[in-house]
Amino acid sequence: MTRPILVPVLGDQLSRNLSSLEGLTPKEAVILMMEVWDEATYVKHHKQKIVLIFSAMRHFAAELAAEGWQVDYVTLDDVHNTGSFTGEVARAVERHAPSEIRVTESGEWRVHHAMLEWEGRFPCPVSILPDTRFIATHEDFRRFAEGRKHLTMEYFYRAMRRKTGLLMRPDGKPEGGIWNLDAENRKPPKAGLSAPPAPKFAPDAITQDVIALVGERFASHFGDLEPFGWPVTRAQALAAAEAFFARRLELFGPYQDAMVHGEDDLYHSMLSTSLNCGLLDPLALCRAAEAAYREGRAPLNSVEGFIRQIIGWREYVRGFYWYTMPALAEANALAATRPLPEFFWTGATDMRCIADCIRTTREDAHAHHIQRLMVLGNFGLIAGIDPQQVADWYLAVYADAYEWVELPNVAGMVLYADGGRLATKPYAASGNYINTMSNYCGQCRYKVAEKTGPDACPFNPLYWHFMARNRRRLESNHRIGRIYATWDKMGEARQREYLEAAEAFLESLVPASPGWARYAD
Repeated sequence: MTRPILVPVLGDQLSRNLSSLEGLTPKEAVILMMEVWDEATYVKHHKQKIVLIFSAMRHFAAELAAEGWQVDYVTLDDVHNTGSFTGEVARAVERHAPSEIRVTESGEWRVHHAMLEWEGRFPCPVSILPDTRFIATHEDFRRFAEGRKHLTMEYFYRAMRRKTGLLMRPDGKPEGGIWNLDAENRKPPKAGLSAPPAPKFAPDAITQDVIALVGERFASHFGDLEPFGWPVTRAQALAAAEAFFARRLELFGPYQDAMVHGEDDLYHSMLSTSLNCGLLDPLALCRAAEAAYREGRAPLNSVEGFIRQIIGWREYVRGFYWYTMPALAEANALAATRPLPEFFWTGATDMRCIADCIRTTREDAHAHHIQRLMVLGNFGLIAGIDPQQVADWYLAVYADAYEWVELPNVAGMVLYADGGRLATKPYAASGNYINTMSNYCGQCRYKVAEKTGPDACPFNPLYWHFMARNRRRLESNHRIGRIYATWDKMGEARQREYLEAAEAFLESLVPASPGWARYAD
């Protein structure tokens, strides 16, 4: 009897075009899928994130089985479940005596290094194959990065446009003559701005079973368990994509930075969860967006902005992650050590912008990129919150967060903890930015126009406190250094008002209780 090839498929690899499946037939392989405690709890993931991944895994396994594949599926509540990938591969090796283990590389550093140990542990060859669902290989990014002081995404993005041909003209120039139309995509929200809602998908029996499991086993985790409406199958993810292209892509570009209380989705695609777990193919999604432009269904600025987020930013942060790990996980260039405040978990703050962003995070395991960067992240930056605690929080609370995409965004883009390798400046801002790009400030207890005092927006004194305490590190930065001339013109008395107001606010912060983000060792 021919020994099968064992193919472990991870929870973010729910795709038929995996490199580990390429060229195999159902008769040759056993596909191993595992719900393991270690992966659900290395941070205490949002309840809906766990439901999303486990339900999508179970649906994908059922689809593969229906096509004739032999699927060895280990549920979380299997009494023999070891709780780890390596432990479950070991049990599967005993069950199936495979001729080979063939696996697509993990997206995360720690899992990849666990896989590297399999060759010496198991009595058969182990092949770890590249993840060909990404456009740029690790070597592609390495060639881009070598010799550069700043790894500016724009140049990488242009290379990806050329490689894919997306929005390119026959003469090799970008469609419209401009590579990046971000300048057209920064409109503040007008009064009454609202968007067609993104589709929600009613839980079927499989998802309901997972919801019950998560409610029982992960009751202490952050976030609302229901209502749950994320796509958990490829068919649902494609339906969500079609709805975005038909109803929200047109205005995605102009309002992608806008924040509106009660409009949690606005014109965003809400597709990152499906992209990052494998239900959608990124290049196919970009080609569908390009078709919308070429057929006159969406303007160039919206389509270019959408494509840039995927073949530009998404590909870039993945390359940056692998190029800079493991040092990136411990980066703290600004020496930020303040504990994460309790209100990041409870939402109990009078800052309306933060309270609203945490509300949607708690309810939906989602907040859009400007809420993450310029409200929650901006606060973490200017308040000097410890980067590892902030990274743990982002990784735990968002349904689309995997370390390869979350850590570069937090350590590099949000907190400048990498010292500026990813971002050319810290994205620090006072309350004025939030007031311009949202409708949060009008009904906030704090007054954005007041700079110091008990009613002043805390972002205002915290901004100057951040600039002052990091002057030695930031003054030479060509994008931000000129701000110190403004600081110097204020005079000592005004400077002292800012610093004392910020310090009083920081002293009022209550640190988060131990055990919110990670289980005790």
